[in-house]
Amino acid sequence: MAILADKQIRELAQNKKMIEPFNEKLSKDGVISYGLSSYGYDARVSDEFKIFTNIDSAVVDPKNFQENGFVDRKTDVCVIPPNSFVLARTVEYFRIPRDVMVICLGKSTYARCGIIVNVTPLEPEWEGHVTLEFSNTTPLPAKIYANEGACQFLFLKADEICETSYADRSGKYMGQRGVTLPKVESVIKEIKRKA
Repeated sequence: MAILADKQIRELAQNKKMIEPFNEKLSKDGVISYGLSSYGYDARVSDEFKIFTNIDSAVVDPKNFQENGFVDRKTDVCVIPPNSFVLARTVEYFRIPRDVMVICLGKSTYARCGIIVNVTPLEPEWEGHVTLEFSNTTPLPAKIYANEGACQFLFLKADEICETSYADRSGKYMGQRGVTLPKVESVIKEIKRKA
């Protein structure tokens, strides 16, 4: 498995629409950098945020996720409360080729401020906006800047094509748009059965 270089990422973005919109150069003047880098792509965070709050004494349960555990905000600057968590999404929409696996790492600018970005791998033939998870590990409020860099995606090209892609197994997060909340497959099937 080899990591894709900038020219390979550019070719996939232009010919296969792997990343839309695509910024061919690293934009960094006065902003947290985003765009094409040597061996990756720095994606931007959109202006849509779900900020976790304990106003309603909600319990976070991945099998029965309740929406009263957060507040929605559309803003240019999101303030994450101390020791708290925010969901957001990328500005970019990704379409991952069948022979590529994508790993995401947080940007050092945020990491050095105690803000951790988590994203699970983007699997072959997955597509959608990437839901980003920001954790503020500090005892202070922390800012996230919309439409600026949030994380870097690294594209790994496989030596062989996988037998079963994310699209083949109809993955539950396929084609997601906007900030997507957690889903559990058996709950999804039950909802579809009742409809």
